[in-house]
Amino acid sequence: MATATCAYVINDAMMKIATEGLPPYQVLVLRGLWATAWGLPLVLALGHGRRLGMMFERRVVVRNLAELGAILCYIVALANMQIADVISIGQITPLIVILGSAFLLGEPVGGLRLALIACGFLGALMVAQPTGGGVTFFAVLALGNAVGAAVRDLVGRKVRPEIPGLVVALSASVIVLAGAAVAHLLFEEWVAPDGRTLMLLGGSGLFLFIGHFFIFMAYRIGPTHRVAPFFYSFSVWAVIAGVLVFGQIPNPLALAGIALVIASGLAVVLLDQRRPRPSPVA
Repeated sequence: MATATCAYVINDAMMKIATEGLPPYQVLVLRGLWATAWGLPLVLALGHGRRLGMMFERRVVVRNLAELGAILCYIVALANMQIADVISIGQITPLIVILGSAFLLGEPVGGLRLALIACGFLGALMVAQPTGGGVTFFAVLALGNAVGAAVRDLVGRKVRPEIPGLVVALSASVIVLAGAAVAHLLFEEWVAPDGRTLMLLGGSGLFLFIGHFFIFMAYRIGPTHRVAPFFYSFSVWAVIAGVLVFGQIPNPLALAGIALVIASGLAVVLLDQRRPRPSPVA
């Protein structure tokens, strides 16, 4: 999960640099083309060519349609709201995932872990520092992004184990590309990008594909209540990117939030290590 959030932040940073003056859905189309161009050869090289048809297995499609809905909501909300507000609303995603896994999938959570997750949520808010602009249509879209991402991750838990994670990631790239293309044709006019923009979007597409793969594998391999809290590392990576790429120095409240996010994540790890492990069967 930490690797996935890092990849997503690198993707966002490269896309932000590249796309000033371009329509948002066109940006998603170009990035999706690059993500597919990176992902398809990798899937084929690793011998999964015969499993490409699994890209359209029912649960894979439902998962990635939720991803498409989340991204379309996010890009519109981001264009009309303060980025801190959009990020803050997105921090409820792990809470929805964990509660959903408890009620829908029967996974145990526990009061102490919920308290640690709440600490991570508080730390993420301290980093994002929302402006308190109130509930608007665009805030509802930001909430739709959080809900869509949670649905994506919950459905991803039920994808059949024989379907390779890279195939699921490629399916996400293709479905988001198709949805963005439809939205672009309906609502935007094409703007010719320059070579620098295309190269940056190429890097963005690569890290997007990496993020798709690792977030799916995190939930496939690990129990939801152990994996989801590390979604808050998104805030830490975002601050690092802000410093290194955009020269934005975090204020003391953001630094305290980063410390709280890291502490809550380490506490979740230590809590799991203290749990008794089942004895091996002879």
